[in-house]
Amino acid sequence: MSIEEIIAGRLDKLQEAGCLRRIPQPDADCIDFTSNDYLGLAKRRAEFSEEFADTFGRADFTSSASRLLAQHQDIYTEFELFTGALYDRKALLFNSGYHANVGAVSSLASLPGALVIADKLIHASIIDGLRLSGARFHRFPHNDMKALERIIERNASDGQPVIVIAESIYSMDGDLAPLQELVNLKHRRPEIFLYLDEAHALGVMGKRGLGLAEELGLLPEIDLIVGTLGKALASSGAFIAASESICNFLINSARSFIFSTCLPPASAAWSLLMMKKMVDMQSERDRLRNLAERTRKGLESITSEESESRSQILPFMVGDAEKAVMLSEALRRKGLNVLPIRHPTVPAGTERLRISLSASHSESDIERLLQALTELK
Repeated sequence: MSIEEIIAGRLDKLQEAGCLRRIPQPDADCIDFTSNDYLGLAKRRAEFSEEFADTFGRADFTSSASRLLAQHQDIYTEFELFTGALYDRKALLFNSGYHANVGAVSSLASLPGALVIADKLIHASIIDGLRLSGARFHRFPHNDMKALERIIERNASDGQPVIVIAESIYSMDGDLAPLQELVNLKHRRPEIFLYLDEAHALGVMGKRGLGLAEELGLLPEIDLIVGTLGKALASSGAFIAASESICNFLINSARSFIFSTCLPPASAAWSLLMMKKMVDMQSERDRLRNLAERTRKGLESITSEESESRSQILPFMVGDAEKAVMLSEALRRKGLNVLPIRHPTVPAGTERLRISLSASHSESDIERLLQALTELK
């Protein structure tokens, strides 16, 4: 069989299972519950355009080289200094959250003797980084601290570094990592290095929007934090906040940093402006929290089941790929854009609609969604 024939067969099987992915087409007439524009910054671009033009209007639209070769570094350095000061450590800018996780995880996991243990529901970029490292690693059942401790007890040698990887908000279920328990475990076992991906908490949690670690007063306890700029920050790219030695190590070892043409300076400049705005957007964080609580209670009333979500991401469980697609299409006909999430993104049998809230949503948007789900259920 030819490559084309093999691929056609694979696509047919995905279609039959209701799991064939397609790039969704935008629908301006629909209320959007799919994007990660948590603070509504993306919808306020015009509001900040003049300020951006006055401050960064001459920033280049291409870097033309990797970060280690680029001639113009000023805006990258400015972003890193501002962001690093927020976290009281060094910051390093990457092209995306995927680049940051693949580069950092593959580098750290390759360290001699390192034992790496990641939550079962960790993002694909972290799993890819672990695979690229070639190192042996373990995964513990989602948020199961007892299982994590058992893995450490069975596999860690005295003095061996242990890298524990978690996300603050899990992107498919909207639940939170047991961060205080992870920190308590680190206090009992100082060899633990905590790696926290704050992709979906940046901008949303904490007094300055720095994430769950700031919300819980645990920022100094986390060894490495990943923050993405393409969600609540309405830009592109990502950063790692860690010690100076860790960042210098990544500059010399993270292949996704070394061998990628870096972000356009104009993009980094926009990210810097958004970071500066985000710090003072507590009213938007409060509004988003209230909308999420209203939506969660509404979904629990519809399903008669308690939701594990404690964030702006709320799953509406369906349990079947084809039914999830049909429900999504029915909602679209009602003017609501809520996309289905299917296997292999989530385990088979846990297919769902993923509701992603924004501070730009109105109370009536939420009521309209809940009413539509009630009718369709």
